[in-house]
Amino acid sequence: MRPVGGREMLGKVGHAALMLLSLLLLWQEAAAIEVPLDPKIQQDLKQPPTIIKQSVKDYIVDPRDNIIIIECEAKGNPVPTFSWRRNGRLFNIGKDPRVTMRKRSGTLEVGFHNGGRPEDYEGEYQCFATNDLGVALSNKILLRVSKAPLWPKEVLAPVQVVEGSPLVLTCNPPPGLPPPLIFWMDSNMTPIHQDRRVSMGLNGDLYFSNVLVQDGQKDYSCNARFNFTYTIQQKNPFNLKVQTTEPYNDTSYNASDPFGGRKVAETSPSFLTPEGSGSFKMVLRDEQLLLECIAAGLPTPSIKWFKRGGDLPAQKVKFQNFNKTLKILSVSEEDAGEYVCMADNRLGSIRHSINVQVKAAPYWLDKPTNLVLAPEENGRLVCRANGNPKPNIQWLMNGEPLNKITETPTSANREVLGDTILFRGVQIGSSAVYQCNASNQHGYLLANAFVSVLDMAPRMLGPKNQLIKVVMNNRTFLNCPFFGSPLPELRWFKNGQGSGLDGGQYRAYINGTLEIKRARKEDEGIYTCVASNMLGNAENQVQLEVKEPTRIIQAPTHQSVLRGSKATFHCKVVSDPSLPTTVNWSKDGERLDLGWRLKKDEESLTISSVSENDEGIYTCTVKSEIDQDSASARLTVSEDASHNPSVYSTLPPDRPDPPIDLDLSDPSARSVRLTWIPGNDRRSPVTEFLVQFEENRWEPGRWQNLSSYPGDLNSVILQLAPNVNYQFRVIAINSVGWSQPSQPSPRYKTTAAPPDAIPRDLRGWGSNKDNMEITWEPLHDLEKNGPNLQYNVWWRRKDSGDDWTNVTTSETKYVVRHTETYVPYEIKIQARNELGSGPESNIVIGYSGEDKPTDSPTELRVSKVGSTRANIHWKPVDLSSVQGEFKEYRLHYWRESSLVPGLVVSKEKKTTGFYTTVPEPSGILKDLVPYSKYKMFMVVANSRFESLPSNNVEFTTAEGVPDAPRFFRINRRSLDTLYLEWGKPLEPNGILIGYQLVYQRVNGSRLGPQQFETFRPNMTDFILRLPDRSARYKFNLSALTKVGMGEVYAEESPLFSNEENFTDATDVVNKTVAVEKEKQPPVNLKALIAGEKYHLRVYSQELNSVSKSVTFKTKAAHIDQVDIATQGWFIGLMCAIALIILILLIVCFIKRSRGGKYPSSGFLTGFTKYLVRDKKDLPLDPVDQKDQDGSFDYQNGSSVRDRNENENSSDEDNKPLQGSQTSLDGNVKESDDSLVDYGEGGDGQFNEDGSFIGQYTVKKDKDETEGNESSEATSPVNAIYSLA
Repeated sequence: MRPVGGREMLGKVGHAALMLLSLLLLWQEAAAIEVPLDPKIQQDLKQPPTIIKQSVKDYIVDPRDNIIIIECEAKGNPVPTFSWRRNGRLFNIGKDPRVTMRKRSGTLEVGFHNGGRPEDYEGEYQCFATNDLGVALSNKILLRVSKAPLWPKEVLAPVQVVEGSPLVLTCNPPPGLPPPLIFWMDSNMTPIHQDRRVSMGLNGDLYFSNVLVQDGQKDYSCNARFNFTYTIQQKNPFNLKVQTTEPYNDTSYNASDPFGGRKVAETSPSFLTPEGSGSFKMVLRDEQLLLECIAAGLPTPSIKWFKRGGDLPAQKVKFQNFNKTLKILSVSEEDAGEYVCMADNRLGSIRHSINVQVKAAPYWLDKPTNLVLAPEENGRLVCRANGNPKPNIQWLMNGEPLNKITETPTSANREVLGDTILFRGVQIGSSAVYQCNASNQHGYLLANAFVSVLDMAPRMLGPKNQLIKVVMNNRTFLNCPFFGSPLPELRWFKNGQGSGLDGGQYRAYINGTLEIKRARKEDEGIYTCVASNMLGNAENQVQLEVKEPTRIIQAPTHQSVLRGSKATFHCKVVSDPSLPTTVNWSKDGERLDLGWRLKKDEESLTISSVSENDEGIYTCTVKSEIDQDSASARLTVSEDASHNPSVYSTLPPDRPDPPIDLDLSDPSARSVRLTWIPGNDRRSPVTEFLVQFEENRWEPGRWQNLSSYPGDLNSVILQLAPNVNYQFRVIAINSVGWSQPSQPSPRYKTTAAPPDAIPRDLRGWGSNKDNMEITWEPLHDLEKNGPNLQYNVWWRRKDSGDDWTNVTTSETKYVVRHTETYVPYEIKIQARNELGSGPESNIVIGYSGEDKPTDSPTELRVSKVGSTRANIHWKPVDLSSVQGEFKEYRLHYWRESSLVPGLVVSKEKKTTGFYTTVPEPSGILKDLVPYSKYKMFMVVANSRFESLPSNNVEFTTAEGVPDAPRFFRINRRSLDTLYLEWGKPLEPNGILIGYQLVYQRVNGSRLGPQQFETFRPNMTDFILRLPDRSARYKFNLSALTKVGMGEVYAEESPLFSNEENFTDATDVVNKTVAVEKEKQPPVNLKALIAGEKYHLRVYSQELNSVSKSVTFKTKAAHIDQVDIATQGWFIGLMCAIALIILILLIVCFIKRSRGGKYPSSGFLTGFTKYLVRDKKDLPLDPVDQKDQDGSFDYQNGSSVRDRNENENSSDEDNKPLQGSQTSLDGNVKESDDSLVDYGEGGDGQFNEDGSFIGQYTVKKDKDETEGNESSEATSPVNAIYSLA
């Protein structure tokens, strides 16, 4: 036992152990605060010292070193200062010129450059790290100098021995630090050969079970190697003289008859070491156990080992030195017992018993850890250690034993109960470092754990005003890391409005993270997190942007092309317009290097002059900054049909043919080689082979997957289970799919073996109060490994020291009967069959059955009753009376009645549990209905039973805010009035005093100012006249009590019965155009915005109905356009164009009259139709508007009939005019200077006064003009137009 600092241990607790257990079970504490590693927090955080680095307890140094370093490093805030004790006394470093301490460290450096001996500094050192908040201690460091003493000089007489007799050559090496490594050599520096007859013992002696004549032909020298100083010392050699009864001839020696036919007396076995019939061996837990038995005899005896009462643990035991040494690494308590070694030859046998006792230096069960608490919080430090014998526990504070520290005001908040210190209502200034020393005669453990009392206003740890971009419909997390003491409460708000976000779409975590379960466009905005405690508030903001996903809408497809031809893979992508994307191509997982043969554009990859090297998997990957998508396709290159007419490479790839000729070879106990011939791959390479098996014992006829292999293999070794009659088949897989299975292989049966598997899910539980059912999951059929599977089950009462009780059964459970109520048992299991036993399972803890608790909670009462919650208090039971696992104190309560007159309530009983073991337990009963009368009683419960009930308690809850109205309906009775109707709340939670209606105009995502209406409590309907009958409104209705406004019922103004809803779109602007009843369609809509999408519907006041919606989009135009129709330069330009056209027409007629060939008149006809139009506000002339099939060419201004005539014209007629362009399909394109390009619409519609509906604007690109469609805004309707 090694007490820290030489101070006395605390006295034994004695019978107070039972009181300690009870107090710990009843103790309730606050969760310790976890201090983040944020540098800003760590910089400002005051923290007691903590030892972070120290030298080992047993510190051996080399005497040849010029410097000795004894390490001691610690952290803390303020930075700690260091001091040392040597051999229990203060070590004054300043008085010793050889000793220095590193700067900002406690590490000592002892230098010997100017003289001095390391031996002068041997001793026991201990480091103390100190700051304003406490003192931390290092382990005691025992500094020793390595020693390699010389062998004592001695003259060794020759050793005479009779042939066939045993012999021991003693070594007796000098004691070194650390002990030397021993080995034997002869004078020629040749190692002595060791075998069953000649071997070295653990003590270094050389043992001869029997001596041969040839043993005297060399000498024997013991050597000691001191690893620390890298030196070897040699003992004077032994000369061996072997006496024989008959002359010895070297030529007569052979291994089978080492005596050369001479008669040498045989002897029965006897032990050279250890002596006697029994011995004792003590070993420490986790150390190495070495047991040795070396026997004499002729013939040389063989050594065997046994353990009484059980088998040797095969996984841990190793035999060395030709079976003479038994070695167990990392000894545990179950390795204790009686070990027997037996030596035997043909003349007899002899045994020796070694009683092994396992002791243990202290080892941790529950090491104390640092504790950070807020003021007035509770906490505890626990120091639990085990050992053999049981270690003593001593508590120190700042290096001083607690029982010797003078009482202070903060001492009243601390109570020591054996291995636990309880802290109650800690205060600022009570921070300290506590040490726990656990020691017994075999060693000690020392642990530092500080208790830091911290108060800190909330702080935000994350980056400020972070922008988060997420993909639509994805699960999203917004992080808001924070810290404070006491632990702050954190709430989230969106756009600075509303109550905290938690519930429904949102979930707030205690670590500051807000989860949005499915991000939508309406979730965009600025989210604010606010952390609050009694010392202040802190907040941070996160801006969320929801983006459309990046995806491939046209993926590349598998292709099979001829060598030398061209292959094209398409990859069309859509993504959010605000996110730039990049498209990359790879082949077989490696990025493609583009060149003259490989070219890509925005939507495709083209490979020219394809060769066999181009075969492979091509992958298109599109990436944005927040997501990506990819798609792959295979390219197969086939032989050119011109070189091999029979090739069918142009056919599409297909599923491969099945493999054939399955063959089994190289059989072994648990494996066999399977070989097959692959079938035709059908123009798509085989990428994988799947091997399946069928066995005919447990599931005959059912094929199961065994393993899969790459497509370039056709011979594999299959790993199999024992005692199974297999047959196999193979399936080939390519890019198209799976082949048909091959024909089955011949059957192959593996040999039986002991089980390899351990039964799973071992557990013990009580079905009755006096039994324990041990159950487990049986081994699978393929895990049995042999016939007659059974299970060995062991059990014993935990910590009783009893021997194991075991049973062998073929069932999957065993019932242990006549047990005490709720007692822990250790249980283990092992599977076995006719060929042997499998491995043992780990020990699990099970419990016998539970019984009804004998005691009930008493003195149940309530306090601080609110509208929805009440504080519950009761007197606890003795936990020993629970007679089982204590689960909870279970409160049964029900709503007896409502205080609202005439309201009928459900008296359904509810329960809630409280897990607490404090002496004066209490809890909070939540989710009560306000303004109600409740009754309740309490029981204590274990896993199966409840106790008798406690006393009944009645109480009433206070009045609260009401629930939402039962329903809220809005009906539109006319264009500008709404009929509102609602129902009273199901739970008024008090006396209703009225209702409040809040409504505001909704314009897309923008809300107008709020307007309020209040109603008497007996009102349930209201007629509301709308200020703007074309607008949409949002309504919030809530009931009122004297406590306040209740839950809101939200609705929006209703749609008409046949009206479509476009309010989900953003930035929607509603406009209404009134039309007199007498006016007939068409009606021209003015002041529309170029390039915008419109929804058109018509509302009839007479019929109170809305037409179906028509969607159209106006032509795009430049933003900063002006009315050029009034500009002088434009009027002059138009006149010049008209003059040129007139001249052109004259020239054309002249040319035609002379027999010239010109293009069809479709172009000019269409063009003049743009210039000549009746000014009246009438529908288009039937001749101009439609052809017989009802179609009209809005682009060229010509009818379908005109175009058909043009197409039927001669090739000569279809030649374009000089200066015009010809499109790729041979059709004549419009002139780049067509008047169509100057109008807003390509259909050339005129207003009532004859002017164009679209304003004149600058010329557009031809592609843009062709892509726009007619708005069709002039279709006839019978009322007013409403744009949405």
